[in-house]
Amino acid sequence: MLKNLQDIRLSLLDLVAVREGMGVGESLEIALRTAQKAEELGFARYWLAEHHNMPGIASSATAVLIGHIAGGTKSIRVGSGGVMLPNHAPLVVAEAFGTLAELYPGRIDLGLGRAPGTDGPTMRALRRDRVETEQDFPRDVAELQQLLGPATPGQRIIAMPGAGTNVPIWLLGSSLFSAQLAAHMGLPYAFASHFAPRMLYQALELYRDLFRPSATLDKPYVIVGVPVVAAPTDEEAEFLASSTYQRILGILTGNRTRLQPPVADYAAQLSPSESAAIHDFLRLGVVGSRDTVRRHFQSVAESTQADEFMLVSDVYDPALRLRSLEIAAAAMAG
Repeated sequence: MLKNLQDIRLSLLDLVAVREGMGVGESLEIALRTAQKAEELGFARYWLAEHHNMPGIASSATAVLIGHIAGGTKSIRVGSGGVMLPNHAPLVVAEAFGTLAELYPGRIDLGLGRAPGTDGPTMRALRRDRVETEQDFPRDVAELQQLLGPATPGQRIIAMPGAGTNVPIWLLGSSLFSAQLAAHMGLPYAFASHFAPRMLYQALELYRDLFRPSATLDKPYVIVGVPVVAAPTDEEAEFLASSTYQRILGILTGNRTRLQPPVADYAAQLSPSESAAIHDFLRLGVVGSRDTVRRHFQSVAESTQADEFMLVSDVYDPALRLRSLEIAAAAMAG
């Protein structure tokens, strides 16, 4: 089915990469400048992802950073993509995002993930001895909805701030579980196809087939994650994307590092198995010029019928990353 790219909203997910040779403070400054550029380009939202105990990611204190970004921008929605709910008590999340919503009315999103966003020992350090079960996530999401909604007579626990802010809740996932839950609860759904695209189409079909309208949403709304490295030429984009390839290989091999500078002919140095694994990781991604990016965006739009693309763009040079976003926005515009 044909879909007009101009009908699709564009947003950005930022892991706040710590670059080799730079510090965390610089990374946070780069994140703010990136959000400001995304706002200038007309992006709908700028999301930050919660990860812990990872040397190359500085977005662990997600709510704190959302406040910093929202304070340095004017209109773009800012939120979590996501808060990893197993790491937090719902009341703590409600109070944090309720505070943000009071500070920046109409601009805060609460995206929720079911994974811990870290390793087992770190998760235990975050929540001590709590044992998570499959039933906890749906129950915690429902509790958050209640805490962020209007307080009811006799309600014993009230999020203050939080109650009555109705911060929009999004469910995130890379499997069928969150797709079914989002459909059942009538919530918008974001699929993490920027790193785990394998079950994308099955999850979207399930979400749309099972969707029940709610007070929040009257019809399905889908965001898909799309990695992009754009440059004036395909050749330069491929060179810049070598930073992304190095990051992915580090994830796959358990050797996580800071974001590395690009390397000439990096892809040619990979083994066939490494190349295949990186390609599988980036199955929904695109590396190339404006024309290449536009053709890919059109293909993704038609295959997913997405309402919104959540871009991820890991480019080592901050200025060239902003240029990548400019080219991607121009590709969407025509």
